[in-house]
Amino acid sequence: MRWTKLLSTKRFGMENYYNQRKHDRTEYQRDYDRLIFSSPFRRLQNKTQVFPLPGSVFVHNRLTHSLEVASVGRSIGNYIGKALRKKYPEKEAHFEEVGDIVAAACLAHDLGNPPFGHSGEKAIGTFFSEGKGQELKDEVEKDGGRWHDFTHFEGNANAIRLLTHQFIGRRQGGFAMTYSTLAAIVKYPYSSELSDNKQKFGFFASEEKSYLKIAEDLGIRQINNKPLQFARYPLVYLVEAADDICYQIMDIEDAHKLNIQSTEKTIELLIQFFEGDRLESVKKNLNFVDDTNEKIAYLRSSIIGQLVQECAEVFLKNENKILKGSFEDSLIKKISPIPLKAYKECTSFAVSKIYRSKEVLDIELAGYHIIGSLLERFIDAIQTPSHAYSTILLNRVPEQYNMYAESITERVQAVIDFISGMTDVYALDLYRKITGMDVPLL
Repeated sequence: MRWTKLLSTKRFGMENYYNQRKHDRTEYQRDYDRLIFSSPFRRLQNKTQVFPLPGSVFVHNRLTHSLEVASVGRSIGNYIGKALRKKYPEKEAHFEEVGDIVAAACLAHDLGNPPFGHSGEKAIGTFFSEGKGQELKDEVEKDGGRWHDFTHFEGNANAIRLLTHQFIGRRQGGFAMTYSTLAAIVKYPYSSELSDNKQKFGFFASEEKSYLKIAEDLGIRQINNKPLQFARYPLVYLVEAADDICYQIMDIEDAHKLNIQSTEKTIELLIQFFEGDRLESVKKNLNFVDDTNEKIAYLRSSIIGQLVQECAEVFLKNENKILKGSFEDSLIKKISPIPLKAYKECTSFAVSKIYRSKEVLDIELAGYHIIGSLLERFIDAIQTPSHAYSTILLNRVPEQYNMYAESITERVQAVIDFISGMTDVYALDLYRKITGMDVPLL
């Protein structure tokens, strides 16, 4: 793969206007701004990240997480961009704008995630693999649909659909993002047929041609044709690294705020990222701060700064492998031994103590029940649209979702589009209304 092709300002759905307009902002900054002001991005403020949406104690939701990932991603991207420009001073590539591409992709990386955190993805997948949705398998496959897309529903693939699909009433190309930003979002650039029973793949069958078009234009290395599989677009590694850094460290901080873990344990987990003179400096600075939350915030910011540099250096060290498509691991797994050991211990603690905490499990249980119930009712409605109840229910759906498509696969996909785009609050409110738990005042 070549940087001169990989960094492109061509816009999806607007290829005929390529290079015809000039703006004061760069094309990648326009991607970023377009996402910031979009409705799907705003809805992230009411979607669970890990912990329940905040009451008296503020913890991260999908929106704040995405903003922080974008900030970290921009830092890593800027570091890489400067290094690449220094290495290739004569090359005509947008190295100075790598940070903007990564930041925009980071903003969008969670747009396709349904309500109720990661349990939302599982709830959609298991409805089709274990629940009433199983009844549709033969019909979908007869229709030419890919059943794995439903049983292994993946938020990352759904983000690409959201950004590129022309929903009813929308313009061609969806968000009309640059090819480079779109490619940087696809963490798993292969079909659901290669997901190996894991909920990880990059695009639904409905967006396969779209990704193929982007990949061919950018010169992304194709590994397999049927099923479709590509090497990762190089900047995906930076988006993934920013997400890895924020996810793990911020979850530790949130757990401390919610008193799921003690101050002593939190400091113990975070301070082990440092060694030698840097460790002594961190300990000294901690003594200047009395406020407990400020101590944790200082450690968090110091760790992020360290991991940004570590991940950037891993990328630069492995640039040739990444461009050849032969680099297999995430960047975070290749950082130096001391911070890597600390990161693994934080991960282990989070899995055993945070993600299995009562607060998190309660949200997952609610997500399974609410999403499963909504799917069942709307799937029934698209199968019997002429029934009185189905007509009322489908009238509740915004017109952009094609609930009356000829293909059963497209109708099921429309239901998933509708439900996955909901906020936690909206999903709960709709569930209460259609089950009769919350009746409007007469």
